[in-house]
Amino acid sequence: MSDFVLSPIGYLETPFPDRFGIPRQPRLAPHAVGRLRLLRPYDRAEAVRGLEGFSHLWLSFIFHRSAGGWSPTVRPPRLGGNRRVGVFASRSPFRPNPIGLSLVELTAIDTRAGVVLELAGVDLLDGTPVIDIKPYLPFVDSVAQARSGFVPGPPPRLAVEFRPSAMAQLRQQSLRWPHLQQLLTEVLAQDPRPAYANDAERIYGFRLFDLEIRWRCTALQAIVEEIVALTATDVGHAERHEPWGV
Repeated sequence: MSDFVLSPIGYLETPFPDRFGIPRQPRLAPHAVGRLRLLRPYDRAEAVRGLEGFSHLWLSFIFHRSAGGWSPTVRPPRLGGNRRVGVFASRSPFRPNPIGLSLVELTAIDTRAGVVLELAGVDLLDGTPVIDIKPYLPFVDSVAQARSGFVPGPPPRLAVEFRPSAMAQLRQQSLRWPHLQQLLTEVLAQDPRPAYANDAERIYGFRLFDLEIRWRCTALQAIVEEIVALTATDVGHAERHEPWGV
């Protein structure tokens, strides 16, 4: 059988310019909003006719910035990063073919100049190539009695605290990003640190929009120390870590 060639139908715009800090699953951060801009010749209003009747969509996408090849086994963060499972029993981006699937909420469709889909609950990197869209059908896509293997439910959530100085910075930046506090709380409550991290004094950093979020984590709490607006030069800094899947 010949190899297949896949071409993006559009690219996502999301709050996550780096891989560190992205929610590990879709819909865990409802205030993580994004836009999918369709490319020509797919950016025609008739291509999305009827889509407004659906509340959620499946996005098929490419893990376009996952370095390295695939392995038959991986170490899921949900198992503490020290147990291996088969790659096909995980949602790792390091797959034979770097294709992912994400369930997002469709909040609006703009067809005034091409096609732009407004989305919520996104868990994808800014600039992610999307290769297909399909509507979510509850009566077939939701299975009440389905088993979830080593992932019995959502991860435990941390309490999130803002230092007084960080809260002042948050209020200032919220003029530009109105739901910043809700989004930051949703992201940090899921503890985006690597599974092996346990140093309560270590300061971590990740980017959200054009901001650097500096925080640390105790056993039960994430503490935001500083929120810094980045310059254009800062925006090109190196990435830190890539969380993934379950």
